Amino acid sequence: MRFLDLLTMSVNNLRRRKLRTALTVLGVIIGVASVVIMVSLGIGLNQLMLEQYASYGDMTTISIYSDSYYGGSDSGDSEPQFLTDEVLKQFQHLDHVTGVSPMLSIYVLMKQGAYEANMTIMGVSREYLEKIPLKEGKAPEEGDEMKLIYGNWIIQKFRNSKTGKGYWDTGELPDIDYMNKPMFVIFDMDAYYQSQGGGENASKPPKKYMINAAGVVEGDINDYNSYSYSVYTEIEALKTQLKQIFKKKPIPNQPTNKKGKPYPYFIYEQAVVFVDDMANVTDVQQTLIDMGFQAESQMQWIEQSQQTYDVIQLVLGGIGAISLFVAAIGIANTMMMSIYERTKEIGVIKVLGCDMGNIRNMFLMESGFIGFMGGVIGLIISFTVSYVMNNYLGIGQIMMGIDGDISRIPLWLAASAIGFAILVGMVAGFFPSLRAMRLSPLAAIRNE
Repeated sequence: MRFLDLLTMSVNNLRRRKLRTALTVLGVIIGVASVVIMVSLGIGLNQLMLEQYASYGDMTTISIYSDSYYGGSDSGDSEPQFLTDEVLKQFQHLDHVTGVSPMLSIYVLMKQGAYEANMTIMGVSREYLEKIPLKEGKAPEEGDEMKLIYGNWIIQKFRNSKTGKGYWDTGELPDIDYMNKPMFVIFDMDAYYQSQGGGENASKPPKKYMINAAGVVEGDINDYNSYSYSVYTEIEALKTQLKQIFKKKPIPNQPTNKKGKPYPYFIYEQAVVFVDDMANVTDVQQTLIDMGFQAESQMQWIEQSQQTYDVIQLVLGGIGAISLFVAAIGIANTMMMSIYERTKEIGVIKVLGCDMGNIRNMFLMESGFIGFMGGVIGLIISFTVSYVMNNYLGIGQIMMGIDGDISRIPLWLAASAIGFAILVGMVAGFFPSLRAMRLSPLAAIRNE
């Protein structure tokens, strides 16, 4: 018997018992919709968590610190293990590392018009600067003079130099124009504080340097990311500027040797390592720790969170699977009743010499078709419910505090749902189909 003939017979048999078929399909619809919606919620929660971490910064970066910089590992006659250019070159040759950026900070005073603010300027590599999302301007080009990229929260730190009041006192943002007006920066803060003492001991005020802006980080004072609260510049330009300003004087924040003299090279308080893929971050991080440095990344928090969400997704999927299991029992019951009602028909088919496999396949196709119909309709309902949750209920904002789709149905989940529904239907119809094969032809024909 041809496949098309078997399919036609199976569909006609289901159509003859419309109510029973509809009720059985309804069970599959509920089961498939429950599984898909529950799994989609688990996927959505996990993706929202990743997006939330991504908003804080790049998930393929590792921050490196040295205890020696803070005086935490000076013991005996051993040489302190600092983050220097030579050490960073070693990091560059590690597997899966695509780049390394040193980070050099300097505490300064910025002035524009009547406003001023104490800031920390962070010197980083051009590769690092190019990763910063900007709403205005662009990252400095190679060879440019020193320019600044301002975090979108920086404006809140400026205060009126005459009244001493700023945003947190008045509720109004200072009139600061980064892009069209230069910023005057005082780098020698020791000299600045000495000049503010007054009296005979007051020294001459330090020179103010006019620094232009390169860009502003995207977002306003209500938007936060890992770049929001810092001022960045290209590190080589910063080092050149510091050498010109301090000359033979010690540069602030630079460690000194045991004799109190500065080292003849720059020492960085921290560095950032860029990794080629999230999956390799943990291994690279452990390698850096084994080299004697402190290393931190978002992956350690992401992995902990993902373990929690994996358990949540397993529980949600299990709840939905119970509904599909109940639907499978309904399919088995429907097919068993169908066999009792069609006993004589089965006997005639056997007497006519029909292959036993065809009888089995006919019942398997009927049960599989029930699973297929329930899977397709259940999937349509799942997409509808998912759309409502994402666009009208705002569950993502309620549960995670961020905007985003809380229910996500990827293509693999949709295809798997239909395939699994067909499989469940065929498995549920397998034992009834075996019973149909074992019926005695003569007893079946005599059956009324």
